[in-house]
Amino acid sequence: MAEPVSLVLVGIGGMGAVYLQALLERREEGLFRIAGAVDPQPNRCRQYVEMRAMGVPCFVSLQDFYRNRKADLAILSSPIQVHMPQTAFALSKGSHVLCEKPAAGTIQELRTAEEAERASGRWVAIGYQWSFSPAVQALKADIRAGLFGAPRRLKCLYLWPRDEGYYARNDWAGRKRDAEGGWVLDSPVQNAMAHDLHNMLYVLGRETDAGARPASARAELYRANAIENFDTAAARIRTDEGVEILFLVSHASAEDRGPVVRYEFEKAVVRCDSRTSGLWAEFPDGRRKDYGVPDAEPMNKLWQSIEGAREGGARPVCGLAAAASQTLCMNGIQDSMPEIRDFPAGMVRTVDGLAAPRTVIETPGAKRRVVEGLDEALAACYEAEKLPSELGLPWSAGGEEIDLREYAAYPSR
Repeated sequence: MAEPVSLVLVGIGGMGAVYLQALLERREEGLFRIAGAVDPQPNRCRQYVEMRAMGVPCFVSLQDFYRNRKADLAILSSPIQVHMPQTAFALSKGSHVLCEKPAAGTIQELRTAEEAERASGRWVAIGYQWSFSPAVQALKADIRAGLFGAPRRLKCLYLWPRDEGYYARNDWAGRKRDAEGGWVLDSPVQNAMAHDLHNMLYVLGRETDAGARPASARAELYRANAIENFDTAAARIRTDEGVEILFLVSHASAEDRGPVVRYEFEKAVVRCDSRTSGLWAEFPDGRRKDYGVPDAEPMNKLWQSIEGAREGGARPVCGLAAAASQTLCMNGIQDSMPEIRDFPAGMVRTVDGLAAPRTVIETPGAKRRVVEGLDEALAACYEAEKLPSELGLPWSAGGEEIDLREYAAYPSR
């Protein structure tokens, strides 16, 4: 039997606790051993006692861990602004890396990590779980094989209410920079709905481990919450092959809806109505092809990375090159409207978080801000394939088109 893959877990709260729970459930299978956990406050992890009972040592920093130890695979669930510095450091110590999404705050950080990856002889996986799913891999294979013909337009509408507890959960939520000046650019585009922007780019990639190359981005960025960055976005992206991508998202909606997606091709339309509806293709003659639910096995990214970290294991289907498309778009979207536009105060009301159709609150009893008429406005934009300013909505304003073809660093201006 092959030696267990040694792991170091960086961040064991939040998403890190999800990884840890998945590992604990399979700890008897001999696939891995946890060489250490890195977290400045590890006792906040709900599995802390169980982890320590297994003899897992805890460290304050990644540097402390690597001082006397090593790992085949580093699993990073740390804040966005340290993803790429920690990735480059782990690579330099001989570890493969599974980094939670999104890859980076800026495209220049990601490019630096790509250089570190090439120099190390190791690989980096980025944890966009849809990319690691059989559903998306089968869909991408059919697109690459030409089953649907050439892509025309891809669009996504996603309304996901978030409350004040969501923005108070750490010191960088809703921020452009952290306290040390690192770029976070936290927003629906960069965090909660980053999966959905990434997926539209990923399925159009010519290779299994690549996404489509964005050529331009134009965006409108709005906020209802008392945050630095935006909680609502409408963006139009064009790829280098001329495919239009429309992305409409908000955390200030009344309804919890989506992702509602429609990928239009010459010979078929691919659709999805929610996280649980699955992906399917509809053909003009009435035929339908179902691909399954991408979120059915969200920990595929973990098990595939552990297997890939074994000697001779395969490279990840979603690495830095694939994730770069989302980072590039996100930077262009921020550059398109540097000054976030506040919704008119008369449109914003505060409601109890429990009023949401599903449980979306982060803190019991917390309040959330809702923009009157926003759900209907973004739905109308989705149907008309327009941005809010193109529909002449009175609260809207257009952003500048940003050329992404030679885009090297954020901010570009």
